[in-house]
Amino acid sequence: TSPAWTFTVVVPKILINFLRQENTISYEECLVQAFFLMVFVGCEPALMAVMAYDRYAAICRPLHYSLLMSKRVCIQLASATWVCGFLVSAVHSALASQLSFCEVNQIPHIFCDVPPLLQIACSDTRANELATHIMSLFVGLFPFLFIILSYICILASVLQIRAKGGSRKAFSTCASHLIVVILCLGNAFLNYNKPSAGYSLEIDTLVSAMFVIVAPLLNPLIYSLRNKEVKGAFRKVLNKRTD
Repeated sequence: TSPAWTFTVVVPKILINFLRQENTISYEECLVQAFFLMVFVGCEPALMAVMAYDRYAAICRPLHYSLLMSKRVCIQLASATWVCGFLVSAVHSALASQLSFCEVNQIPHIFCDVPPLLQIACSDTRANELATHIMSLFVGLFPFLFIILSYICILASVLQIRAKGGSRKAFSTCASHLIVVILCLGNAFLNYNKPSAGYSLEIDTLVSAMFVIVAPLLNPLIYSLRNKEVKGAFRKVLNKRTD
């Protein structure tokens, strides 16, 4: 998934610098890191929307699920998410490559991203900031609204389920996805739409670390908690500690 890819884009360079006890990155490496980071950031909301649509089709339209989520449709949706990510990254990278940095060569951040580059640029950044807000609207807000609409329809369908345990099973299927949506999209919004004033470097670093490091690490745990074997092993560990 895209959260895992953002982790692989950022963390290896952080670990290398930590082991070498230096905090350096070349201009070319910085642009490459920012490019691939924006690719996966652009993919993430679209991917979350596709997952919400999948759950809508499975719960609200179960008899048509094989048609709504056929192999062809899945390939088209997956391709659309990647196209979205590369388009977002291409726009931001093209604008970032035109920035001038004068004599400033230190990024006030733990990795290369568009907002930190805009902070140290000495040229006009209004086009970059406008692109960030527009992309946040189309790539972030619209998929989020689609996810909310999908879950409203799911909730309405779940409340009509009369089978014993049917509602609980449907809610458990969607719970992990909702947690990931709130965690990832919430951190992404804070990371790319934070206020220009009253925002310290420490808070900025914390939000970014939550977005590209902590959230991807939590994803496997969140999804695996639905697995019966994982739940059983977790209970065994807790029982051994309490004995």
